[in-house]
Amino acid sequence: MPDLPSSARVVIIGGGISGCSVAYHLAEIGWTDIVLLERRQLTCGTTWHAAGLIGQLRASQNMTRLAKYSADLYRRLEAETGLATGFSQRGSMTVALSADRHEELLRQASMARAFGVEVNPLSPGEIKAMYPHLNIAGVVGGVHLPGDGQADPANIALALARGARMRGARIAEGVKALRVTADRGRVTGVDWQAGEETGHIAAAMVVNCGGMWGRDLAAQNGVTLPLHACEHFYIVTEAIAGLTQLPVLRVPDECAYYKEDAGKMLLGAFEPVAKPWGMGGIREDFCFDQLPEDFDHFEPILEKAVARMPMLAEAGIHTFFNGPESFTPDDRYYLGEAPGLAGYWVAAGYNSIGIVSSGGAGMALAQWMDRGAPPFDLWEVDIRRAQPFQRNRRYLRERVTETLGLLYADHFPYRQMTRARGLRRSPLHEHLKARGAVFGEVAGWERANWFAEEGQAREYRHDWGRQNWFANARAEHLALREGVGLLDMSSFGKIRVEGRDACAFLDRLCANRIDVDPGRIVYTQMLNAAGGIESDLTVTRLAETAFLLVVPGATVQRDLAWLRAHLDGAAAVIVDVSAAEAVIPVMGPRSRALLQRVSPDDFSNAGFPFGTAREIEIGLGLARAQRISYVGELGWELYVSTEQAAHVFEELEAAGADLGLRPCGLHAMDSCRIEKGYRHFGHDITDEDHVLEAGLGFAVRTDKGDFIGREAVLRKRAAGLSRRLVQFRLTDPAPMLFHNEPILRDGRIVGQIGSGAYGHTLGGAVGLGYVPCTRPGEPAAEMLAARYEIEVAGRVFAAEASLVPMYDPGSARVLS
Repeated sequence: MPDLPSSARVVIIGGGISGCSVAYHLAEIGWTDIVLLERRQLTCGTTWHAAGLIGQLRASQNMTRLAKYSADLYRRLEAETGLATGFSQRGSMTVALSADRHEELLRQASMARAFGVEVNPLSPGEIKAMYPHLNIAGVVGGVHLPGDGQADPANIALALARGARMRGARIAEGVKALRVTADRGRVTGVDWQAGEETGHIAAAMVVNCGGMWGRDLAAQNGVTLPLHACEHFYIVTEAIAGLTQLPVLRVPDECAYYKEDAGKMLLGAFEPVAKPWGMGGIREDFCFDQLPEDFDHFEPILEKAVARMPMLAEAGIHTFFNGPESFTPDDRYYLGEAPGLAGYWVAAGYNSIGIVSSGGAGMALAQWMDRGAPPFDLWEVDIRRAQPFQRNRRYLRERVTETLGLLYADHFPYRQMTRARGLRRSPLHEHLKARGAVFGEVAGWERANWFAEEGQAREYRHDWGRQNWFANARAEHLALREGVGLLDMSSFGKIRVEGRDACAFLDRLCANRIDVDPGRIVYTQMLNAAGGIESDLTVTRLAETAFLLVVPGATVQRDLAWLRAHLDGAAAVIVDVSAAEAVIPVMGPRSRALLQRVSPDDFSNAGFPFGTAREIEIGLGLARAQRISYVGELGWELYVSTEQAAHVFEELEAAGADLGLRPCGLHAMDSCRIEKGYRHFGHDITDEDHVLEAGLGFAVRTDKGDFIGREAVLRKRAAGLSRRLVQFRLTDPAPMLFHNEPILRDGRIVGQIGSGAYGHTLGGAVGLGYVPCTRPGEPAAEMLAARYEIEVAGRVFAAEASLVPMYDPGSARVLS
């Protein structure tokens, strides 16, 4: 019988590199009573056969921060534990075979500089000098990251396990976690089995590090952990004479990566159409297993590789390997506490970057568990982004067929998934489709991003400049600015909070004053104890004891979890009512005229002031009109019961023909909102961003009484701001801003753009980004007197900077 305790502070399920990292880092910060259960042997699932590439640069600053931490950790583990990790800092190189890919690499190089990662652009000649075995025919250019490298994945995991044991963690192999037990919404422990023996460990915290087994384990407790295994292929050659140490090489245009190790060459692939695996479950004895070879599937990659690396033609194949790895619907892994089950934590779904991710992910999760809050913004990988429908296995099978290949696809802005689409549709979906809508997807919702003209192809044609829908979005933008536009925002999350204590409960969670008259709309944030923004929302008081919270569609699960975690016995009920109502924003200077044609109600400024909500008659039915705007113009959002939404749309369309009413998409809305300086959660504002530094102090009422984050707001006011969110406009109308472009102040990189879009009214690309103050409380005038530039793909462009919206700073148009 295994030597297991009857209770522990935490039980970690899964002995791959992820579970070992979590155990190591919890032990490092002083936790005791840590138990890790591994069903077979450490590393026997996916870790043992990973390629072990250690690339520091990821898609965002915080993901890069985690990857850099991993690289630093793996450098020092051998000295600490006595186990070699095989870490070799030999750098990495990525080459481009097209102008579009080269633009992507140059943008990534700019981003790397903003993140403090050393990077060097390379010409084809420089690539050849650094990698003489490479055929550079068709190579346009590339980038080199000297700090990257490679390591032995299994040895890293074993070193982490030894480090955890050295600090008192207990690691048990050959022990299967049968189920996680729970009572009244909280974890209570883990039932286990070892051979014929069974037992139970009582614990208030469990971490699911089950890898490709993690989804089914989570499902036992109703936890959504959307991942699915895919087959992943690579070959290892026989020893090649004269082959010396080389940097890791990626040729994404040919779906290939190359790694020299001990005089042999490993060639791996991320093919465009992957092979999902394990649809019928994973057999019980799976341990250090390989999957059947499929040379026909790998052959197209190998054929291009032999042309790209001619020495492969003479090299014998020592190993043809096929092993399973888990992938997620959006190619991002999962961390954090699962919504709906307190104490159930997750670190899984690494999308073939588990080795470089797990060191940092384990550190971040350990700190999160210890402090009750993540160490910095981790929304990209937060388990709360997962939607309940994503546990559907057919959905996952279809989606991961695509997401594996997207690792090496061109990462164009606005790129849309093509598989597993069409699940969540607005009641207006078919109406919009008939009018030329081209849809994108967020949290499973199909949303009209732009509208094609008669005879125009209804598809994205991606590049890094002005894409094929640029003129369409401009026309929609101008309709919103100059006439009247109609949007469909039915994907908004809608949460009803009702009960005797609802007002006091929300007043404690929200920074703005919620105790207002029924019919008033309050723009507010929910803050954490550090003053960071947990949620950006509006709260409408429907009645004395009833409130409607409107949040982004992507954050509904996060916001529900935050609300429920802080209910603390208050007499209030929290219900997700997102599907109950369609939302039809009618925006623009002619919106009042349009609504007066379809409704007998009073839409005048005096009769219907900004920030109010009331029931109106419209067409043959009823709706709730809310006078608020996310585009910076006069307008109303119409909340319509789903069964009446099509009728209301038809009434508006018929009445608006001679007013120039135009259906508008999300790209036009985004362009308008960024001109107005409106923030977007997840890009411009996160739980790491202080509400005052985000420029949202106008929505904070410290005089109303206590609320979460109040003390942090008062401290920041007293100490002065250390940075500010600034709006930028490029003075050259040609370049495009999207995300993460470096901001230069007086010639020095000081930050990066959070979100960017083309401002059709302002006549150039517009972005929002944080700029550090030269000293706490630096005066605004002094900050704005500096010279600002934005780096785009290695080129620097002059930028205007403003702390107030460049478009309609006084909001005269919104209040007109």
